[in-house]
This record gives sequence, C-alpha cells and structure tokens, in this order.
Amino acid sequence: MARKPGELGDRRTIADVSVLGLFVLAQFAVWQAVVLYFDIKLYVIPAPSAIVPQLIRNVARIFDYTLVTAFESLAGLSLAIIIGVPLALMVAFSPFLRRTLYPEAVTLEMVPKIALAPTIVTAFGFSIYPKIAMVFLVCFFPILLNGVLAFTSLSVELSRFCMSTGAGPVRTFFKVRLPAALPQLFVGLKGAAVNATVGATIAEMLGGDAGLGYYIVIAQGDARSDIAFANIFVLAALGLAIFGAVILAERWLIPWHVSQRVPLQGVVGTLMRG
Repeated sequence: MARKPGELGDRRTIADVSVLGLFVLAQFAVWQAVVLYFDIKLYVIPAPSAIVPQLIRNVARIFDYTLVTAFESLAGLSLAIIIGVPLALMVAFSPFLRRTLYPEAVTLEMVPKIALAPTIVTAFGFSIYPKIAMVFLVCFFPILLNGVLAFTSLSVELSRFCMSTGAGPVRTFFKVRLPAALPQLFVGLKGAAVNATVGATIAEMLGGDAGLGYYIVIAQGDARSDIAFANIFVLAALGLAIFGAVILAERWLIPWHVSQRVPLQGVVGTLMRG
C-alpha cells in the first residue's frame, strides 16, 4: 500500500531531526571526552557537563538578558529592512544613485563593523541605542546590496514583453519585477538575520550593562567559562530562531520558487517544511 505524501513528509522530518540530534550529541560526547582526557581547566574550555548546570542555575538571569539581546537584534534588523529595501529600490531605478551611492555602499560593506563599535558607543553612550545602531549597520548593507541586485535582475526582454501587453510601470512592478526580485532579496535578508545577534553581542561586549554579550564579558572576567558558554549556547539558539523566521517568511512569500520546490536535507529543510 502506497504511503500518502503527508506521511512521507512527516517521516522525512523525523529522520532529519533524529540525524541532527544524534550528530549534535556525538559532538558533545567528543567534547566531553577531550576535556576530561587532556584535563583542560574549567576557565579555558569547560566540559558540557559543567555548562548545563550553570545554564539551569542561572536561567532567570540568562532569560532576562536574552530578551534584551533579542529586542536589540530584532529592532536593528527591522530598521535595516525598513530603510534598506526602499533605498535599494531607489538605487536600482536611479542611474545617479547607482553611480554614487552604490559604490560607497560596497566600500562601506568591506569595513569591519567592529571597528566602528567604539565610536558608536562613544556617540550614543551606554543605552540600548548604540546596540540597535550596531545591529543596523551589520544588517543594512547585505540588504541594500542584494536588494539592488534583486531589483535590477529583470531582463530587458521581459520588461519589453510586459509593456507590449499594455501593463503600466506600476502593474509591471507588482506583478513581475517584485516577485522576480524576492528570491535575491531574501538572500540579503538571511545574511542580515545571521548578522543580527552578532552585532548586538559585539556592542554589548564593548559598552553594555545588559544582554548576553555583557554577561559573557562578566563571566569571562570572573574566569567562569562555564557560564560564558551557557550564554553562547543561548545566543546560538536565538540566532537560529531569527534565521528560521526569515526562512518561514521566504517559504510563505515565494512558494513558487525553485528553492522552495527542491527537497532540502538537514535542519534547513526541516525548518522550511515547518
């Protein structure tokens, strides 16, 4: 008796999650064994068996700081999207901006954003604003550059075909150009999502009084690498959650694209199948 497509999808999801879980557990087992075998000190690299108790013991404080870092990451990412996408559209349709602003954006993207962090902290102080500004900087340029590429990727032949059918510029944009731009635009959004928690953590480390990055600095200053690694685990989970949200939005907005129709394996495929 043939299985239903839904049952096959469920079985594949369970298999992917199981394989991923076993792989992660194997990595933790190797980590634990290496630390014990070489007698690595706690303040250098803690064993997983030392990290988990600290995660449980400090869960309330870590949870509070996770909310701070999550707000900074989401606020900066949202601001980068709100400003970056319309600006990318303006650059794509303006020859003047393509000759002036676009080269500057490419140059600024090459500048390590961590070099600007001390200046941002000095300018905005130790409030939440420099953290949001740092997240904005690391998220803005991938969105802008990929957005420009996305909105200029429509072929001249297809544009002329739309005009020959009587479709005006506005109708052509919403019916053809915008859907065609979304796949490349989501490349920038996913890159920005990966960078969001990185930017927030860097700003918290250099000039923060709350957040997971700040807690990591405090823990390392007290030679408590076990607490620091507990925060790093939570940071990884937070970053994965933001990245997964962008993937789900991509699946919802462009289900017709080839990237959504080709079966993917592993954790990414599991996230996209929901």
